[in-house]
Amino acid sequence: MDGKKLEYKGEDALQELERLTLKADEIQENILKAIVTRNRGTEYLSKYMKGSKDVLDFKRQVPVIGYNAVYPYIQRIMCGEDSSLITSQPITEMLISSGTSNGEPKLMPSVAEDLDRRTFLYNLIMPIMDQYIPGLDDGKAMYLYFVRAEMSTPCGLPTRTVLTSYYKSKHFKERARDHFNDYTSPDQAILCDDSYQSMYCQLLAGLINRHQVLRLGAVFASALLRAISFLEHNWIKLCNDIRTGKLDPSITDPQCCLAMSTLLSSPQTCLADEIEAICGSPSWKGILCRLWPRAKYIEAVVTGSMAQYIPSLEYYSQGKLPLVCPMYASSECYFGVNLKPLCNPSDVAFTLVPNMAYFEFIPLGRNGKWLLNIDEEEDVPWNKLVDLVHVRVGCYYELVVTTFAGLYRYRIGDVLQVVGFHNKAPQFRFICRRNVILSIDNDKTSEVDLQKSIAIAKRLLEPHNAMLMEYTSFPDTSTMPGHYVLYWEIRQHNHITSGNLLDSIIEECCIAMEEELDYVYRRCRTHDKSVGPLEIRVVNVGTFEALMDHFISRGGSINQYKTPRCIKSKAALKLLDANVEKCFFSPRDPNWIP
Repeated sequence: MDGKKLEYKGEDALQELERLTLKADEIQENILKAIVTRNRGTEYLSKYMKGSKDVLDFKRQVPVIGYNAVYPYIQRIMCGEDSSLITSQPITEMLISSGTSNGEPKLMPSVAEDLDRRTFLYNLIMPIMDQYIPGLDDGKAMYLYFVRAEMSTPCGLPTRTVLTSYYKSKHFKERARDHFNDYTSPDQAILCDDSYQSMYCQLLAGLINRHQVLRLGAVFASALLRAISFLEHNWIKLCNDIRTGKLDPSITDPQCCLAMSTLLSSPQTCLADEIEAICGSPSWKGILCRLWPRAKYIEAVVTGSMAQYIPSLEYYSQGKLPLVCPMYASSECYFGVNLKPLCNPSDVAFTLVPNMAYFEFIPLGRNGKWLLNIDEEEDVPWNKLVDLVHVRVGCYYELVVTTFAGLYRYRIGDVLQVVGFHNKAPQFRFICRRNVILSIDNDKTSEVDLQKSIAIAKRLLEPHNAMLMEYTSFPDTSTMPGHYVLYWEIRQHNHITSGNLLDSIIEECCIAMEEELDYVYRRCRTHDKSVGPLEIRVVNVGTFEALMDHFISRGGSINQYKTPRCIKSKAALKLLDANVEKCFFSPRDPNWIP
């Protein structure tokens, strides 16, 4: 990528984005030509193209694949073989994806110039935001970013998350300082791989700068809510640090201590009193606005499974702060940006930026209907794929990418719906990850089906001052017939509703979910009796934080962690079941009409 583009800011960045989207077809064709020309001599492409650099040969001969097809090459490179197995450029690191294969994290190859592409996309965000919210250069951003400890392959290649890679790169650490990237968190706190110390120092810095903060955020909505929970448990210690001008002794990381010593140069009694009065109030509704009164919006991913957290964020902001979801990215590739950042979270659409990679799409339906899923191992005929500029509004597709780093026609696994175009570049709404997450018999429930049914059911809690904070699921086949199990963490505000009444409400939630699930599920439940009554297991408050800690302790990343919407790990299920308070079953069969 042209290094000059990394310097684009403000109007220059918007003009470059306009140029890219006006010529999306031409740029996509040039991207594919460049990838094929550079990498035609690799072992992988030679197997299919025999040295050809014709893009038509690429489209006809190179198969659409999932992770299992590319993993043997990745494994060989990790063990010391040359990067030329899949790419002409040296692979500099393996990126740990949030997805898994056979219970292990997927590892994605990355080359040096990939950091240029990610930086280019990051540099688009603030020029877009500045069009909608002026004055963002008149204060600081309290963004909570985290790294995790790195590992290495047998040959010494670093393995790390894509965000750890970026935060540790010169692109982040040596970034040009301006008002738009003036963060409250010192880099030393962000780069501390002890998540407790990093969180503590970042929140402390945010509180000290509370009157300068204009933006709040984290990568995922779940990470921001975790920070609020951390604050609930630690605000007394944080206030004490501000009042005394001394850092709590639990913070021992030398770089964190050095960075925080500058911020805690003297006692700030009045500031500590302000924060103590706010955090000590009986209700934390709107706490974000009270602690950071100049904040103009919250930035975090709130699409897909993260939509679950929207009510909680709205509670803590009292609905006063827009929820901004600025970009669409993964470990495999960064994809696009949200050109209407102040839209309702349910309307978020991402414009794919055509110089990020070569994009293709597997049609999943027609006439605006999602009709099918295609299994990851199923062959996809080459003439079925649709180019970026030829997708159709209203239709559903699965995203396929070809990258400079050695992924060729690789299925990302995301289901997207086209909602419009910006110039020649399509705009997509993220729907869900591909395929089914729950099945007992002939029923097949996807993540989006489960999410819809929960959205209906959780409304029953709201009149009783109760809120569904988090959930996951599990297809329990230990009984006959098997049944769906939902683990719910519920927070009740003010405890106005009696326990017995709330119990009956949760039973109603069970049947409300079943009524919302599809025809086949209801037939299996009501007619075939092949699926048993849906069960909700209510767990103790804090259980899902413990679940997150469990997965992070086994190699996950706090930045990339998303609560799995279906649990398969026996250890994770044991943790959840150890925290169950009560169990509730659907009181009747759902309605089903043949």
